[in-house]
Amino acid sequence: MDMPEEVSSAGAKIKKTIVEVYPNVYQILGQNRSAHAYLIKGQHKNVLIDSCLPDGVESVRACLAEVGLTQDDLHMILLTHEHIDHAGGVPELGPKTIVAAHRLAANKLTLQDEFVLMNKAFGSASDLFHIDMFLSEGASINLGNYELQVIHTPGHCSGAVCFYEPVHRLLFSGDVVMANGIVGGVLQSGNISDYIYSLRRLATLRLDHLFPGHGKVSNQAQSDVERGIERLETLLDESKTLFHVVQNSEHGFDYIMRSLRDLNR
Repeated sequence: MDMPEEVSSAGAKIKKTIVEVYPNVYQILGQNRSAHAYLIKGQHKNVLIDSCLPDGVESVRACLAEVGLTQDDLHMILLTHEHIDHAGGVPELGPKTIVAAHRLAANKLTLQDEFVLMNKAFGSASDLFHIDMFLSEGASINLGNYELQVIHTPGHCSGAVCFYEPVHRLLFSGDVVMANGIVGGVLQSGNISDYIYSLRRLATLRLDHLFPGHGKVSNQAQSDVERGIERLETLLDESKTLFHVVQNSEHGFDYIMRSLRDLNR
């Protein structure tokens, strides 16, 4: 359901867009290049998966209000990875909330590693982050009506995780894989081989519904993952071709080898 615009106390228009995509699971649509966030109203706890860009915080608050919540009603914010379009709202939304991320994502966020956070690319300032809990492979978050299992899925970046709900066969995938098998690309700290391995692991799960960080939700999650693997395998083949061209060029990697040899002199 699309909500009308409201006017904030500062006079700016706030676009409120929140959609219930599964019972008690709400997609807060990303605005201005921001990733989507997902609200899960649990029987025991309310969880927000990702937090949009910093300039989308007021919109997130407005969306929470539409379902009868405030940011103080959020018990946890779970981050799929460290990029600012997913994690940027944490400093404002999460001061009283437990914030959880994979340790590799948490390290980059707390150090404000701007090269990896990509805040410059989004025209967004880096801010102080607090991460209260590390999300480890195999951890489980029980909300009563849903149980989210943490799967470490490096490739897009090193600190990426997906959240899998096995009973309802839901996958909250961040930028790892999206509808129609679109992948988020290999960005700073990422790796194609790790990416393929991560998707192959996801392909072993029983999946129906895909809730990605960008684009539309999908009810063909299994085929989306398979198509993502095909895209990445093609990218790997193309990268091998490029690598051979570079390696056989006039300079190639000779300068690296010379530097290593010089260290031993």
